[in-house]
Amino acid sequence: MGSRLFDDTLNHIGWIDKAGNAQEVCDRLLGITARFGLDRMIVGTQAALNETARSENADILQSGWPESWVERYLNRDYARISLVVRYAKRTMRPFDWNEATEAAGRRHPGNAVMEEISQFGIRRGISVPSITSQGLPALLSLGGEAMELAEREFSMVSLISTYAMEKAIRLAQGSRVGRFARLTQREAECIRWAAEGKSEWEISRILGISEHTSEKHLLSAKTKLGAVNRTQAVAMAIREGYIT
Repeated sequence: MGSRLFDDTLNHIGWIDKAGNAQEVCDRLLGITARFGLDRMIVGTQAALNETARSENADILQSGWPESWVERYLNRDYARISLVVRYAKRTMRPFDWNEATEAAGRRHPGNAVMEEISQFGIRRGISVPSITSQGLPALLSLGGEAMELAEREFSMVSLISTYAMEKAIRLAQGSRVGRFARLTQREAECIRWAAEGKSEWEISRILGISEHTSEKHLLSAKTKLGAVNRTQAVAMAIREGYIT
């Protein structure tokens, strides 16, 4: 992610952070992603997204996602065979739905779910797995009729979406931000460079340390921040003021 794009990303996150409620977070996120063809979204804990009971829908936030599709998905227990849910559990990182389809193969029953949702005007999309501050697996999906997202834009949207997901779920549940994570100076430096898309090797060259040491600092920062992947670690570091 280039410096200018990263600055834009921080500005977008700052705008989302000013949202006063969960629905506003969702709407602001779509205001950013719609230009890439991602004009619908749904987010919730995986427990809620797997739940067939209609009463559990309070744990699902959506904007533009077809209500009739959500009902069908829950009532028919599609989470059990969903390619997206399956791949999210396997990778725990942001991904294009095409990755999930290719990984499953043509004969997987989950392909029928992807075909059905396309009938609701959602043919392409990305999903962002995460862990909430309460330790619950969560998943945010963005979709639309068509998607035009370059690799660097995918990184930007993934980071903004991760931040928005944590913010929306926290506002919806009325929970507070967890305890402040105390990163060492070196951990903070590594996570800042990771935020700009630098690899462990590139970070090691910039900071004059070994690649193994940069990996160790990033892993420690991720653990302290309670993140399950690098994207979430960066989002949490932004939330806690280590990246401005």
